[in-house]
Amino acid sequence: MTGIPHVRLVPHTHWDREWYEPFQRFRLRLVDLLDEVLDRAEADPRFRFTLDGQMAAVDDYLEVRGENRDRVAALVANGQLAVGPWQILLDEFLLSGENIVRNLELGWARANDLGGAMRVGYLPDMFGHTAQMPQILSAAGFEHACLWRGVPSGVDGHAFRWTAPDGSSVRAEYLAGGYGNAAYVFSDAERFAERMADLGRRLQPSFGDDPVLAMYGTDHSAPVGSLVKLVAGLDPESVDVSITTLGDYVTARDADDPALPVIKGELRSHAAANILPGVLSVRPHLKQAMARAERLVERYAEPLAALWSAEWPQRFLDMAWWRLVDASGHDSVTGCGVDETATQVFARVSEAGQLGQAVRDRVVGRLAQSVSRDAMIVVNPSPAVRRDLVTLDLEIPADWTDVSVELPDGRRLPAQTEARGERLLHSEALAGPDLPSFLPRIHGRELFGLEITGWTCDHERHLLEFSLARHGGDAPFDVEAVRTAVPGAEGDWTVRLLQAERRTVTSLVETPPLGWTSVRAVPGATEVEHAVRTEGRTLTNGLVTVTVLDDGTLRIASADGTVLDGVGRIVDGGDRGDSYNYAPPGRDTVLDVPRSVEVDAGVDGPLYGTVTVVRTYDWPAAVDWAADGRTAEARTGTVLMDVELRAGEPFVRLDLMLENASLDHRVRFHVPLARPASASHAEGQFAVVERGRTAEGGFSEYPIPTFPAHGFADAGGAGLLLTQACEYELLDGELALTVLRSTGQLSRNVHPYREEPAGPQIPTPEAQMVGTTTVQLAVLPHAGDWCDGGLVDAAERYRHPLHAALGTGPLDSVPASGEGITVQGAVLTSLRRREDALELRLVAQSPDASTAVVHGPFTSARRVDLLGRPGASVPVEDSTLRLPLRPWEIATVRVS
Repeated sequence: MTGIPHVRLVPHTHWDREWYEPFQRFRLRLVDLLDEVLDRAEADPRFRFTLDGQMAAVDDYLEVRGENRDRVAALVANGQLAVGPWQILLDEFLLSGENIVRNLELGWARANDLGGAMRVGYLPDMFGHTAQMPQILSAAGFEHACLWRGVPSGVDGHAFRWTAPDGSSVRAEYLAGGYGNAAYVFSDAERFAERMADLGRRLQPSFGDDPVLAMYGTDHSAPVGSLVKLVAGLDPESVDVSITTLGDYVTARDADDPALPVIKGELRSHAAANILPGVLSVRPHLKQAMARAERLVERYAEPLAALWSAEWPQRFLDMAWWRLVDASGHDSVTGCGVDETATQVFARVSEAGQLGQAVRDRVVGRLAQSVSRDAMIVVNPSPAVRRDLVTLDLEIPADWTDVSVELPDGRRLPAQTEARGERLLHSEALAGPDLPSFLPRIHGRELFGLEITGWTCDHERHLLEFSLARHGGDAPFDVEAVRTAVPGAEGDWTVRLLQAERRTVTSLVETPPLGWTSVRAVPGATEVEHAVRTEGRTLTNGLVTVTVLDDGTLRIASADGTVLDGVGRIVDGGDRGDSYNYAPPGRDTVLDVPRSVEVDAGVDGPLYGTVTVVRTYDWPAAVDWAADGRTAEARTGTVLMDVELRAGEPFVRLDLMLENASLDHRVRFHVPLARPASASHAEGQFAVVERGRTAEGGFSEYPIPTFPAHGFADAGGAGLLLTQACEYELLDGELALTVLRSTGQLSRNVHPYREEPAGPQIPTPEAQMVGTTTVQLAVLPHAGDWCDGGLVDAAERYRHPLHAALGTGPLDSVPASGEGITVQGAVLTSLRRREDALELRLVAQSPDASTAVVHGPFTSARRVDLLGRPGASVPVEDSTLRLPLRPWEIATVRVS
């Protein structure tokens, strides 16, 4: 393009729903802003406004100004107001892939209710972008994305073709200079024309023959009232400016332009913008809560209700997903807001988990009604047969020396027990004449959730005592006999409730795919395959051996000869950064040697064995800011590590509990590699991503090579199975997993690893994580790469345990089980009811083409896109569909 600059001006706001102020304080400002925007738009048809690509801002506004819904819808319909397609501007790396899809699904539906969603995947402020985002957008019918952070240096224009691992792609509009590159031009009305012409000339080389995209807006801002007048007053001979929406500008570009440079996979470069990687590790309890709630909703509540519930609890599941999506904001689950924001986010996520748990327990509870009260029901969340451990309290006759469990088909599987003696449940003092007032608490033979097996009334000792057990027997309980025994009692009496001796039973149970089975305890021993044996500090099951070394670290060796020597070295260093970026002090003190090590033996098999390692450290109390180092004063830090090995598992389970009293520091868990590695692999959102040992720099942020992992991280034969999104780094011969990061500021104006502030400098004392922090992980040593090591299957088994509950049916119930849906050749990430069908989301978690084979109670199948729109039919034969998949393809099918 030559001659005068042609500029398309997009007035907008970037609305952080909650951040350096909590949600409701920001909403008050949002209502004022949108009141003003609506008035201006209605007063002048030339006015346009883009509402940040997220419906949350619209919904938050209409909850207060419900009477303005029709006004908003009218402006959307005539093209003056661009809304959606997201429900909220999420963080892409701290969520499950399914959470991302549901976010888009909710936002798209809400925007269409108001007249139509912007057909651009707007991602203006996320702290980097996941590899599969182009496929998610493409599979939802989008041809365009628009983003800023994470773009590599190879992009020198304003657009590129962004390609997912499966080969699908979108045209990505690159916001060079950010989403506020034109905000400054309005700060001085007298120089507006000069500044606008200068902006157009400066950016024109990046846009070539396309008009320059000028983003007028920034965080929590509204356009100046004179916007339209200022633009109308420009001299068209010096600069051509028109006001538009982002959607209108982007979708006018050629989505299939063959000249665009191609960028593949995730975008985490520091070359042109800060990506603020420290948000991965700050406030880990938020990441734990999010992962726990996601699993409960998407892997237990939805699939079990879809397959085994007569009623579909749509409203409860909707509420759960709304809370998960509401908490997924890039300033929410990240933990980079003030303490009040973090508290509200945690509560929201916890409520989502409670909803998921409630639905799961309702489904399982109804199934349990067909299982005898002296048995238990075990539910499998995976679409394949599982044989895993479950633990439950059961009442077992004392003369049963050995115990097994029996499946409905008569097969017996091994169990091990731990005795628990008679327990005092309740003791209460009553005056003798008041003893009859206790008896209405008895319902039939039920008391305190148990059943009465016997009672005594001792007038000499002034004691009324009830013996309770889970089952009271078939003979009716005569409460009138008790009533007859207590009249005339005088003095002070004690009422006691004693629960009968029971045993904790850990059993190996085989369960059908996405189904359930009933098991009951029976006398007699059963041989354990790959049993756990203990010898001193060593646990082994024939597949893997773990030994506690003198320094408290572990030697873990697999049967294939892979050895990881020194697993669990704890490395503590100072952190003078903030919630966005880690940075060490100039003169750091790094500690990795404990003051003391204690090793305590635990359970010694055969189904599982445990050992506990307690290490105590002298961690510096804080950062000495004046000296740019750490203080000489030390505080005790304790790391308790429970080591567990189970029969038949090729990995070692580790539960960490860190007691922290120090400030401004980072604690990492180091795992040595079995062999040199120049790259790592990590499971994220619908893909496994390869990363090197460096990160591309070039902007004002130090390119620290720490990366996110969602399900596992792997390098050099060391696989780490994770229960939450974590930050890790591949070092020379080691993987380092961040397990604690303490920081006391939202952002720092002076930061060693970042030139410009990421936000206001506000204290965040709760982000210091003083107190107890827990982390769960497992270590899988293996030969070959992550595919050879079976990391995907191991992560599925580790993250999604079998769920067990006591049966509640009649004692003469016939043992039963039920089989759901089987999936081979793909990973099942979602199963729910949609209309009169079941909808499954299948992901080819493999670099090779594959065929998903799905077997279940259906006779027809059809592909649908990520927004539920129907596609091609899929043949079904003998209740089985076979679906060819590209490497890394995300496929959604409906079966009925």
